[in-house]
Amino acid sequence: MGLISNGSTVFDNGSMGSGFGGSLVFIKKQTASSSATLSFVDGSDGVVLDDTYKEYLFTFKNIHPGNNSPEFQFQTSTNGGSSYGVTLTSTHFRTVHRENDSYTELGYNSGYDLAQSTSFQQLCRDISNNNDISLNGTLNLFNPSSTTFVKHFIATTLSVDTDPASENEYVAGYFNTTSAIDGIRFQFNSGNIDSGDICLYGIA
Repeated sequence: MGLISNGSTVFDNGSMGSGFGGSLVFIKKQTASSSATLSFVDGSDGVVLDDTYKEYLFTFKNIHPGNNSPEFQFQTSTNGGSSYGVTLTSTHFRTVHRENDSYTELGYNSGYDLAQSTSFQQLCRDISNNNDISLNGTLNLFNPSSTTFVKHFIATTLSVDTDPASENEYVAGYFNTTSAIDGIRFQFNSGNIDSGDICLYGIA
C-alpha cells in the first residue's frame, strides 16, 4: 500500500518516491592502529570533500585511546592539509551519569567552547582507556566547499569516562571562513588513537 500526498507518491511498497529524501554515499573508511591522527583531505587517497555534496557525515566507531583520560578533538584545513587551525566559534554541553548513581549532570561547558579560536575543538573528554571502553558518535559538516558562507558543524559523542560514567557530549559551531574547507583531522590531545574506525559519507 502506498502513501500519496497532493497527488505525489511518497512511499510505494516500502520504497521512497523519486524526489523525496536523500542518499548516504560511503566515501572513505580509516582504521586507527596506534595512530597519532586520522585525516581526511580532499583528493588524497580516495577522499572526496568538495562541492560534490552539500553535507558530509563522519562516524566514530569504537575509538579507543592509548592514554587514559584524553580529549578527542578535531580541526579543519583550507590548504589541503598543510595546516590545521581554521578560526571557529562553538558551543558545548554534556550529560553525565555515573555507574554507581552518585552523580548526574546536564549542563553547559564553557570550558570546552571556543570563541574565534584556531585551537582544536574538543568533542569528547576524559575517556577511559580500559580494554572494554571506547567512544562512538557522529560529526556533520555542512557545505564545506562554499566560498560565500561560514561552515557549520554539529557533533554528538558518547563514551565512558574514568569515573566511570556514561558521558554524552554535544558540540556545535561554525568555522568563520569563506574559504573552502578541504581537510579535517581527528586526534587525541594526549597519546595515540589506539584503535577504531572513522568513516566519511556524503549526503546527496
